[in-house]
Amino acid sequence: MSPDTMILRALREAGLGGVSGASLAKDLGVSRAAVWNRIEELRRHGYDIEASPHLGYVLRGSPNALHGDDLMARLPRNRVIGRDVRVFSETTSTNDIIEKLARDGVAEGSVVFAETQTRGRGRMGRQWHSPTGSGLWFSVLLRPRLRPSAATQLTVVSAVAVARAIERETGLRPDIKWPNDIMFGQKKVAGILLELGAELDRIRHATLGIGIDVNVDPAELPPEVREVATSLRAELGRVVDRASLATAVLRELDHLYQRLGDGDFHEIGDDWMRRCSTLGRRVVIHIGDRRVTGRAEALDDEGALLVRTEFGTIERIIGGDVTQEKAP
Repeated sequence: MSPDTMILRALREAGLGGVSGASLAKDLGVSRAAVWNRIEELRRHGYDIEASPHLGYVLRGSPNALHGDDLMARLPRNRVIGRDVRVFSETTSTNDIIEKLARDGVAEGSVVFAETQTRGRGRMGRQWHSPTGSGLWFSVLLRPRLRPSAATQLTVVSAVAVARAIERETGLRPDIKWPNDIMFGQKKVAGILLELGAELDRIRHATLGIGIDVNVDPAELPPEVREVATSLRAELGRVVDRASLATAVLRELDHLYQRLGDGDFHEIGDDWMRRCSTLGRRVVIHIGDRRVTGRAEALDDEGALLVRTEFGTIERIIGGDVTQEKAP
C-alpha cells in the first residue's frame, strides 16, 4: 500500500474527527515532515485537506478526478478486485493494458481506469466513445476457475454488480438487456465486454471491460450513438460523483465475484433475472451468419440464455447480437 493510499484511507476513516500528523507518521514509519510533504502533494492534486491544531488533518473535499491511491483507500482491505488500481489520463483501450498485465503474470484483481480512450471498443467490434473525464472506462483482470463454456457467468456477475452500484449511488434502477447492456428504457447507459485467454478446458485469464456513461452529455455523442445512448446525469438531472460510483462498482464486483467462486451463481442469476428486460420478450439473435428467433425464457446454470424458438425447441445461447421487441 502506497503512502498516499494509507494517508487517504486514514483521513476517510477518521472523517471530521481528523487524524494527527504524529499518528500518520507512526503508521507510515516516516517523519512528520514527510507526512506534511505528502499532504501538500495531495493538495496539489485537488484534495481539500485542512490542518487543525486540535483535530490534526481533516479531509474536507476531493477533486472531480480519478486517482488510483484514493480509489484503493475507499475499498475494503481484504479484497481481490481492486488490489491494485491504476488510472491513465489517456490510453488506446483499458482492455489492452489488462491483456499485457495478464501476459506478464500479474495476479487477478488489478484494475485499470482511463480518463479517455482513443480506441475504446465494445462487443462485435463496435467503437466505444469515451469522452474525457465524463464516464468510467475501466478493465479488470480475472483468473476464474471456470470452464470456457461458463464464461457468460462473468458477464452476468458484472451486469448485476454495475446495476446494483448504480441503484445504490443514484436511486435509479436500470434494466439489464442480455447479455451485457445496462439500460434505461430503450437507451444504453453502460456496457460490458468480456475477452478471454482460454484453452479448451480452462480459462487462463479474463479481461473484463466496463464502460459507464456517467456525466456524458448525449448531445455530444455521434448522431448514430445519440439515438440509443443515455447517461446517469441525463437520467438523474444532476452530476454524479464518478469516484464514489467507481468504488461502489468495484465493491459489488468483488463481493459477487467471490460469491461466484464459492459456487453461489444461482442466487446471482436470480437477481439478474429480476432485473432483466429481455426475459419474456421475443428476440432475434444473430450469431455470425446464423439467426435465432423466439422468446427468451430463462438463464441456465452457466449463464446462457434459454430461448424457445418458433419451432418449440429450446436453444441455449451463450453469445450473439440481440434485438428484442419493445415492451408493451
